[in-house]
Amino acid sequence: MNISLAITFGILALACLLGIRARKGKNMDMEGWAVGGRSFGPIVVFFLLAGEMFTTFTFLGASGMAYGVGMPAVYAFNCFYFVIAYWLLPPIWKYAKKNNVISQSDFYVKKYDSVGLGVVVALIGVIASVSYLVMQFVGLGIIVSSSSYGAISSGLAVVISGLIVAIYVTVSGMHGSAWTAIMKDILTLGVIVFMGFYFPIYYYGGFRPMFQAIESAHPEMLLFPAEGLSITWFITTTIMLALGFYLFPHMQSGVFSSKSAKALRWNAASMPLYQLIIVFSIIIGFSAIIQVPGLDDADMSLFKLAQASFPPWFVGMIGAAGALAALVPSSIVLLSSATLLSKNIYKVWKPETTDKQINNLSRSLVPVLVVFAVFFALNESKLIGLIYIMVYSIIVQLFPALFFSLLKKNPVNKIGALTGMIVGVLIVIYSTLTDTTMATLFPNLPGYIKDFDTGLVILIINFIVTYVVGVATNKAVKSETGSLRGESERKMDFHHMKVK
Repeated sequence: MNISLAITFGILALACLLGIRARKGKNMDMEGWAVGGRSFGPIVVFFLLAGEMFTTFTFLGASGMAYGVGMPAVYAFNCFYFVIAYWLLPPIWKYAKKNNVISQSDFYVKKYDSVGLGVVVALIGVIASVSYLVMQFVGLGIIVSSSSYGAISSGLAVVISGLIVAIYVTVSGMHGSAWTAIMKDILTLGVIVFMGFYFPIYYYGGFRPMFQAIESAHPEMLLFPAEGLSITWFITTTIMLALGFYLFPHMQSGVFSSKSAKALRWNAASMPLYQLIIVFSIIIGFSAIIQVPGLDDADMSLFKLAQASFPPWFVGMIGAAGALAALVPSSIVLLSSATLLSKNIYKVWKPETTDKQINNLSRSLVPVLVVFAVFFALNESKLIGLIYIMVYSIIVQLFPALFFSLLKKNPVNKIGALTGMIVGVLIVIYSTLTDTTMATLFPNLPGYIKDFDTGLVILIINFIVTYVVGVATNKAVKSETGSLRGESERKMDFHHMKVK
């Protein structure tokens, strides 16, 4: 075993040990396992939610996009997330605590008094989450294989990592994820920030000389193109991602685990500073444009540059940080998905199931979900690739019903919420499978319209459908109720006259 691989797996083993030990002295009932007993303070919640920002995308995607397309990669540095979070998350948490909500689906069930709506929300959440999980495992395989200089295959890395995460999630639940999240974020922060400073200074003499060199060799990399990944694309995609980010079930689990609404506000206000790490990841990608030109796989730019610059032991540290960046989000995804499947789908089918049985079933589903995700990660199914493209556009279709439910007086009902979700998801699936965009629908319109993010357009349609159907059916119900009441009163009056 080479030193790089030994360091990577040594740190992964330590993470697994921390995860298992996290359950010591904790109540591991359903609430304790799924949302940490709602006991996490501001710092732990910060690491849990911040950790969701830094997945394999931090290591492969952001730097790879900067290497491949240049300036449009800055969309990854999206502080609009936290504006949404500051106002959106505290009322969600307060309602969840008051009504003992422990899953995303529970929230919709209680808000709209509809078990059926809860099942639909659970299905949408599981589809989005599992495809997200598959992509984490695919990235994980690439990271570990690259950091070991090919000594271990990406497939074997995926299997071993899947086993690690399945063990500590099953045993320790959210407590294990929280402990590992702190370790992961410290290592990730150190590695990415160091490389973000080191590469520009070592290879170019500083940040400004690096961008000057890129401008001379590839000036198009420092501009948004006039069409395609344009300014319009950047703005609308940023909005769509920000609205969808906290709608993933695993993000909701992190929110529910907070001890207070104040912790969530503090987290939202401070996290933009923490997200600066994404900037360093983008800078790494820019650093590689001239130093490792001609890569067929842009996502490999970070590791190719690292292997050319550092000794194997440090490459092993980078691999460990990247592996943890996949494992921690994966563990929270597994928690939320298992909870949705057991509590919000199985229990609807078998309502007599006890809380203890639901808890046991949730834990049993973790390794099942891992096997499923590992299988598709190893086969890199094209179907999963299509689903992954749809993930954010699908999950954001839950937003209109959530938005209306948080108003002082909700103008829509469960029929409107359900109709909007279904219409939105169906349009997303159709547009993805047929590659339909604003540009293909309206090819003669100006670029600032053609480049509008398709997911955001569908979200607007969802809002309209949800409101129109919700208001119309509310009026119909009120009208029918009024008619029945009037008929009943007329019968009572007639009876009273007969008695007289």
